[in-house]
Amino acid sequence: MNFSTTDIIVFIVYGVMIVTFGLWISREKKGHKKDSADYFLAGKALPWWAIGASLIASNISAEQFIGMSGSGYAIGLGIASYEWMGGLTLILVAKYLLPIFIEKQIFTLPQFLEIRYDSRIRTILAVFWVFLYTLVNLTTVLYLSSLALSLVLGISMTQSIVGLAAVAVAYSIYGGLKAVAWTDVIQVVFLVIGGLITTYLALDAVSAGAGPAAGFKVLLEKAPEKFDMILSKDNEFYKDLPGLGVILGGLWIANISYFGCNQYIIQRALAAKNIGEAQKGLAFAGYLKLLLPIIVVIPGIAAFVLQADIARYDEAYPWLLGNLVPVGIKGMAFAALIAAALSSLSSMMNSTATIFTMDIYKPFVNPEASETKLVTVGRIVGLTAVVIAVLVAQPLLGGEEQVFQFIQKYTGYVSPGIVVLFLFGLFWKRTTATGALWAAIASVPFSVVVDLAFPSMPFLNQMGVVFLALSALIIAISFATSQGDSPKAIKIGPSLFKTSPTFNALAMGIILILGALYAMFW
Repeated sequence: MNFSTTDIIVFIVYGVMIVTFGLWISREKKGHKKDSADYFLAGKALPWWAIGASLIASNISAEQFIGMSGSGYAIGLGIASYEWMGGLTLILVAKYLLPIFIEKQIFTLPQFLEIRYDSRIRTILAVFWVFLYTLVNLTTVLYLSSLALSLVLGISMTQSIVGLAAVAVAYSIYGGLKAVAWTDVIQVVFLVIGGLITTYLALDAVSAGAGPAAGFKVLLEKAPEKFDMILSKDNEFYKDLPGLGVILGGLWIANISYFGCNQYIIQRALAAKNIGEAQKGLAFAGYLKLLLPIIVVIPGIAAFVLQADIARYDEAYPWLLGNLVPVGIKGMAFAALIAAALSSLSSMMNSTATIFTMDIYKPFVNPEASETKLVTVGRIVGLTAVVIAVLVAQPLLGGEEQVFQFIQKYTGYVSPGIVVLFLFGLFWKRTTATGALWAAIASVPFSVVVDLAFPSMPFLNQMGVVFLALSALIIAISFATSQGDSPKAIKIGPSLFKTSPTFNALAMGIILILGALYAMFW
């Protein structure tokens, strides 16, 4: 697809604006040097709207625009459960997990695990997350975004990968979370508006110019099978979305792991002015999650109805950009996709740097490190992580048909163990460090065994089975290694989970909307 001069100007201006703003917002007052709280937690000064916008900008990446649109093309609206149930998960995290994390005044989630268990658990999870963010998260965002960039601009994948990484590094490595969060506020506006424009044009094309409402009716008429939220067992994609098991089983484990036990999501809330701002921020993000399927799933279904000429599912969204978006608007729509990629890349780099610096470097390499040294190490680690991701992105993911499903399956090997560690650590006082250690060690082996023993079982159901097995393991070992409550047990009182009337109203709104959506598209 050839960009017009106007499109190119829009796209370039957007990139320059983001880098410039990121560097400008990162500046410090004369005489003040960034300390670890400034660099890793934005000075603990983020308001609710910045938290919610940054969380969603970090969450929405090419994984959604490219990967979920591809799954929309293949599966249909059922894939939206990841987004819609994610909105409800954010409410639960805000009410029941976040107050404990903020009360402990932590920088990282591995740090919390040491407070609750011991240094062994902290170290194991810190090393794991550094590898996961570098080799899975950063890599997939780079690959999927570069797939779109190369298809739309006609450049090589290597050029696309290096170019995206360079722009993300330009502002995030220097500015830290402050630069990431405040540029995310701009980027979430671009990605929502740009995404809605693409959806509008796709639906308008489906209706042959009769408008998006008519286009949506055409989708319902021509592809009714794409609007089943609960897939039947005879559906070819049942293994990806196993009927009621999606909303009653394994998806909860995936969502709690991602939204409640994930550094680059929780880090925004830890940077809040106070707990009230953090909770409102997560509720705001929950509403944005409800909106996302309109932006990332409906276009994939539209591409299916339009019989897009594509070689693989993940080419559906780039095809729409190349064939439906008119000259002059392509730059805006494409900037939305790149905004999603940049925000996710910068967030993952910052969180990787935070965990390595605070959970590995400081405890084991230099316990007396100065604040300036910690910031310097964080910058080096963030840069190193993205360089590694650049090198492995194409070789690792080049042969995958649905990268979104690839991500879900293989992160699902570790999600049950992470959720067990946190839920039992937070809410069962008798959980011991030894029980937690064995649950952490057993997560991947248990997942592999279940996968090999039940190869036809949907991976979400496999996650549920592994979660139950790990729960039994941590309970048995905790009973065997303790005579009562752990001395490190979390003290929970009624006041800890008290929330404001505003948050309660926002939470109820999400529940009612979700009920209506599932009633409509069951």
